[in-house]
Amino acid sequence: MMDTHETNLPAEETGKLEETKAPVTAPEDTAEEVVTNETPEAEVVAEETSAEAEVSTDETAAGDDVATAAGKLSKEEILEKLTGLVAAAADATRNEVEALKQAYYKIHRSEVDELKKAFLEDGGEEKDFVAPEDETENKIKDLLAVYKEKRAAILAEEERVKAANYALKLQLIDQLKALTESQEDFNKLYNDFKDIQQRWKEVKAVPQEHVSELWKNYQIYSEKFYDIIKINNQFRDYDFKKNLELKTALCETVEKLQTEPDVVSAFHQLQKLHQQWREIGPVAKELREDLWARFKAASTIINKRHQEHFEGLKAKEQENLEAKTAICEQIEGIDYSALKSFKDWEEKNKEVISLQEKWKTIGFAPKKSNVKIFERFRAACDVYFNRKSEFYKGIKEEMEKNLELKKALCEKAEALKDSTEWKSTTEKMIALQKEWKTIGSVARKHSDAIWKRFISACDYFFEQKNKNVSSQKSVEQTNLAAKKALIEKINAIEETNHDEALATLKGLMAEWNTIGHVPFKEKDKIYKEYHEAVDKQFDRLKVDQNDRKMQTFRNNLSDMSGGERGKGKLYGEREKLMRMFERMKNELQTYENNIGFLSISSKGGGGLVKEMERKIEKLKDEMALIVKKIDAIDENLE
Repeated sequence: MMDTHETNLPAEETGKLEETKAPVTAPEDTAEEVVTNETPEAEVVAEETSAEAEVSTDETAAGDDVATAAGKLSKEEILEKLTGLVAAAADATRNEVEALKQAYYKIHRSEVDELKKAFLEDGGEEKDFVAPEDETENKIKDLLAVYKEKRAAILAEEERVKAANYALKLQLIDQLKALTESQEDFNKLYNDFKDIQQRWKEVKAVPQEHVSELWKNYQIYSEKFYDIIKINNQFRDYDFKKNLELKTALCETVEKLQTEPDVVSAFHQLQKLHQQWREIGPVAKELREDLWARFKAASTIINKRHQEHFEGLKAKEQENLEAKTAICEQIEGIDYSALKSFKDWEEKNKEVISLQEKWKTIGFAPKKSNVKIFERFRAACDVYFNRKSEFYKGIKEEMEKNLELKKALCEKAEALKDSTEWKSTTEKMIALQKEWKTIGSVARKHSDAIWKRFISACDYFFEQKNKNVSSQKSVEQTNLAAKKALIEKINAIEETNHDEALATLKGLMAEWNTIGHVPFKEKDKIYKEYHEAVDKQFDRLKVDQNDRKMQTFRNNLSDMSGGERGKGKLYGEREKLMRMFERMKNELQTYENNIGFLSISSKGGGGLVKEMERKIEKLKDEMALIVKKIDAIDENLE
């Protein structure tokens, strides 16, 4: 029957068979070839199954990369990105969506923690704190619900398609089995066989548990078909030759992948090359084992590089776990008994914030430990900030006591302000002012009001006292004349030597400070002329602005310290400067804390950092000037 088939095959059909690359099996090699051909191909299936198991490890690492990228996004960017992924749910991976979700809730938790921290520091009770509703969170939840529905539908459709493909491949195997038992015309049988082969290749994914079984049965009946119909050696050799060329090319491609710098990409490409190897038919018997050994050896090198890559990632994750554990131990080991003052807590707070910033720079820990170590870190931080809140709560109670003491002083000053016993009452007022100085701070919301109440009573008394000093008027006229003469001397300074001119100017300014008060109606005018003359000389001598301000302040102190209520004014000025210093100190701390959250790589980040640094330097200069002014006041009070 075989001879008849071969004799009756037309020339054009011969060419058609050569183009289709039909595999050949000689009658005497049938049993042996089935065995030798199945062995390497079965190894391909086994190795691919193992490779698919390793893909999950690859996806875990890819998920870490996606999580790192998502951690750099803002809430609005996360919402925009998630909206795009949900719209294209078929192309989106679960890792991408989960990473965006985790990144959003990390930001959300951080914002709630900051709000809770501020609420507690302002004196609120933890049980009374209620996090504000976040509209973005509702949108995120809606998008995740839509994504879940879409993915469920997609997965259901994929499973349906796999089941249909499985059923179709079973049909193809049954058809192939029927060919091996058919006695129809050879040309028709061969064309049907090639059609089955083509349709087999077109049917893709099937349930994983049936892959090996399907391939084994397909190979068995394919080999049986070759044995039964006994295609002549010309077709067999031609098909083996073409298959050899294709598989040799695959070996060369896999060998080139060994130098691919992207290990993960090389691994994925290898899986596709294994699929192509499976789809190519057998080669000559004497070449099969060597060719498969070459392909397998090259594949093993890539698989080994892939395994080493993820072992390296695991080692890095272990290092990250150790670093995070060390941070937890540092925060847990804080000696709270040693934190007894604002300064102690302030220094320790900077240390804790620095550790929190360091935590952010460390990558993921091993998956099984990542959540636990974060919970430990968060618990340690919560303990610290709760203890800090308790300390500030105690300070708040102390401030309330100070407020009551200052109210009592206000009542005493108000009771004395109308007294006409100038000498004794002056001593009492000064004593009250000294006592005021010994009392600590009060809450900022009461500070200005209580001080204004106290100083108003003191000022009223001293103003009434000054009205009774009539002899002061003639002295003020003499002082006015002396100050006018001094202004003329300042305007007349013309020394070319900078140091000498500056020394002369400072001497005249010191002399100005020794001259007493002038008539009240002439005060503003004479001071304006004096400052214009001094500023003119400062400009000529190019004196620094801070030095000018300090000189001017010293002049004002001299004027302020004169009279019966001079010390009261000095105390008032000192109190005002202290409040300014504390306000600037808090503002500086806020800037220094916030500058760490700005990213220079983010859009506009560089400009914001530079602007923040400029403000910090300006605040430091102003605070240094205030310290000098306070020192100058203390010198006058001694």
